[in-house]
Amino acid sequence: MPNPLQPIVWPGRPYPLGSTWDGEGVNFALYSEHAEKVELCLFDISGKRETLRVALPEQTDMVWHGYLPEVRPGQMYGYRVYGPYAPQQGHRFNPHKLLLDPYGKQIQGAIRWTDSHFGYRLGHKQEDLSFDRRDNAAGMPKNRVIDSAFTWGSDRPPNIPWHETVIYELHVKGFTKRHPDVPDNLRGTYAGLASAPVIEYLTRLGVTSIELMPVHSFVDDRQLVERGLRNYWGYNSIGFLALEPRYLGTGSIREFKTMVKTLHSAGLEVILDVVYNHTAEGNHLGPTLSLKGIDNSTYYRLVSDNQRYYMDYTGTGNTLNMRHPRVLQLIMDSLRYWVLEMHVDGFRFDLAATLARELHEVDRLGAFLDIIHQDPVLSQVKLIAEPWDLGEGGYQVGNFPVGWAEWNDRYRDTVRSYWKGDEGVVGDLAYRLTGSSDLYAQSGRRPYASINFITAHDGFTLQDLVSYNDKHNEANGEGNADGSHDNLSWNCGGEGPTDDEEINLLRRRQVRNFATILLLSAGTPMILAGDEFGRTQCGNNNAYCQDNEISWFDWTLKEKNAALIVFVQKLAWMRHKYPILRRSRFLTGDYSTELDVKDVTWINASGSEMHAENWSDEGMRCFGMIMDGRAQPTGVRQRGTEATMLLILNGHFDLVEFTLPTAPGGNTWTRLIDTNVPHDEETPAFNAGDAYGVTARSLLLFSLGA
Repeated sequence: MPNPLQPIVWPGRPYPLGSTWDGEGVNFALYSEHAEKVELCLFDISGKRETLRVALPEQTDMVWHGYLPEVRPGQMYGYRVYGPYAPQQGHRFNPHKLLLDPYGKQIQGAIRWTDSHFGYRLGHKQEDLSFDRRDNAAGMPKNRVIDSAFTWGSDRPPNIPWHETVIYELHVKGFTKRHPDVPDNLRGTYAGLASAPVIEYLTRLGVTSIELMPVHSFVDDRQLVERGLRNYWGYNSIGFLALEPRYLGTGSIREFKTMVKTLHSAGLEVILDVVYNHTAEGNHLGPTLSLKGIDNSTYYRLVSDNQRYYMDYTGTGNTLNMRHPRVLQLIMDSLRYWVLEMHVDGFRFDLAATLARELHEVDRLGAFLDIIHQDPVLSQVKLIAEPWDLGEGGYQVGNFPVGWAEWNDRYRDTVRSYWKGDEGVVGDLAYRLTGSSDLYAQSGRRPYASINFITAHDGFTLQDLVSYNDKHNEANGEGNADGSHDNLSWNCGGEGPTDDEEINLLRRRQVRNFATILLLSAGTPMILAGDEFGRTQCGNNNAYCQDNEISWFDWTLKEKNAALIVFVQKLAWMRHKYPILRRSRFLTGDYSTELDVKDVTWINASGSEMHAENWSDEGMRCFGMIMDGRAQPTGVRQRGTEATMLLILNGHFDLVEFTLPTAPGGNTWTRLIDTNVPHDEETPAFNAGDAYGVTARSLLLFSLGA
C-alpha cells in the first residue's frame, strides 16, 4: 500500500511534459484534456512495490503537473488517470490501470500479461462496454526518472551527403547476439553494436549509415507470448521517447549515447526506424497501457459516428490522431529529443502515409509534413518515408515533398522481376537504374530521394530470394498464411538448400547480380544486414516474431562466404571512387549542345544505340548503358573528367554475344566487374568493337580507357 504520510508536492510547471530532473527535484507533467484527476504512483527500485500515490495538484492548459523536491533520478513511477469510462463517446478512463508516461525517457521491466491489463472484463457479453476493476500494476513495466547528463565532448554528426550515402539496415540484437568477436556480456545490446569488431566490420564493408530497426520501447503481443514467441522486430511501440530496455546491457541510457558517439567517431551515421503511426494498445478490444487510459479520444483516430471504434490505417487496430496538436507535439518532441539529446542522424518512418492523413486522404501538405519542413532541427537530418499505409489511397511512392527520401518498392519489384527472368521490364528498369526520375524529378527532388532496396527486414533475405519460390513461415504458428504471397523470387531450380552445384553456382551469381545492380544504380542504396554473407531465414519472409536462431545472424557464414563479402566491399569501394556511379542529378539521355554529349546512351547487344522497337520488344533482356564522364554532375558548362562507364546486363537464360561499343574518349574498355567471375583480381582490357560473351544472368561494368 502507498505511504499514508503526506509527501511534499509543489505546483511545478506544465512544461516540459514527462518527468524532468533539474538537480534538486523532479517535475511531472501529463497532458489529458478530458481527465478529472491524475495520480502519480511511485514505486521502489524493483518496480514491484508502490511506495507513494499522490494527486498532481495543478492543471494548466489541460496539463496536469506537480513537483516533488525529494524525488531523484532512478525513481520508478506510473500514472492513474480518472475520468469517464464511456467507450461510445471515445472515453476509456480506468484508474485501476497503471499507465506509462508517453513522455517517459526510460522504461524498466516487461509486461506480464494477465486479463487485468484490459480496461473491460475479458469474456463479458458486452465486451469493452463492461468495466474491469482489477489492478494491473504488478504486471506493468514502470517509467524511470533519468539524469540526462552525458559528456558528448567533440561529438559531431558525420553529415554524409545524400548522394554518398550507403545505408545498412540491421537489428541491434540479431546482429550481435551470436557474433563470436563480441564479448558475451555485450551480445544483443547497444554496447555490442559499438564494440570494436563490429565497428571494424561495418567500416570495411563500405557502408556509411546504420539504420536500426525500432529501438523505441515496444510490447510483445499477448498472443505471441502465449505461443512462446516475441515481437522481435519491434513495430509495436508504447513509448516514443524511451529506449527499448531489452537491448540495454547496463540498464542506463548512457549506453545508447556511447554507441552513437562511437559510431560517429568511426564516421558512421545512426538512423532510427520509428513507428509513430500506431501503438501497442490495439483496437477497442486491446489493452489499456498508456494513451488509451490517459485520453483515448485525443490520441487516437476514432470512427466519427461511433467513437467506440478506431480508424485503422495500419493493420494493427489503431491509428494515432495526427489532426490533434498535442499528438503532433508528442511526435515532434520525440523526434527532437532523439536528435538533440541522443544525437541520431535521421529517421525512417514506418507507414509514413498515415502521418500525412489530415481527414481521410493522404495530404502532401499535411500538418506533420509541413511542421517537419519548417523545423530548424528536423529539416536538417535524414528523413526517409515508407510511403504507404494500408488505408484507401495509402500508396504514395513518389508523392512525398522535397526534403524526404522514400523506400522505393518500384525499384525492388522491377529489379527482382528482371533477374527472375520476366519479360517486358527493360524500359522500367532503365528508370530504376537512373534514379527513378519518373517518380521524383517532377517534384524537384534528386536521385538520392529514391532509397533503392532489393531486400529489407520485411520479406526474404537475399539468399532466400534466390533459394525459394514460396514462403515458409510455419514457425510463426499462423499456418503459413502470414507474410507476402508475391515475392518475385526464384529458387534457381530447387526449393531451399541443395547439393546441386549447378544450382548453387547460379544462386551465387544471382546474389552478385542483385548486389551489383543495387550499388551501381543511381539513388541511395540500402543493404539488408547479412545479405553480404548469405544470411538465411530458411524461407521465412515474415520473421517478425522469431527472436531466435531464425533471425539472429549466423556469423559462421562470414567465413564460408568470405568471397561474397570481398565482392560487396569492392562494389562499395567503386561507388565511392567513381562519382558518376553516385550522381546527384538524374541521367536523362538528353543531348547537351553546351557539352556536346549525352549523359547516358542505351545500347543493344550489337553495340548500337537502342531505338523504340528495342524498348517495346517484350523478349529483350540484354542491354547496356554508357554513362559519359564528360557530362558534369554539377551542371557546370566545362566538360568533366569523370570516367566513362559501361554497364551491361543480361537477364536472359542464355549467353549473349555483346559488341563493345565505341565511345568518345578512348578505344579500350577495362573490365571492373563481371558477376560470372567473382574472384577477378585483374582488370583485363578489351577493344571497342570486340564481341564479349556475356554469361546468362550476369552483369558487367567497364571503364573507358585511352
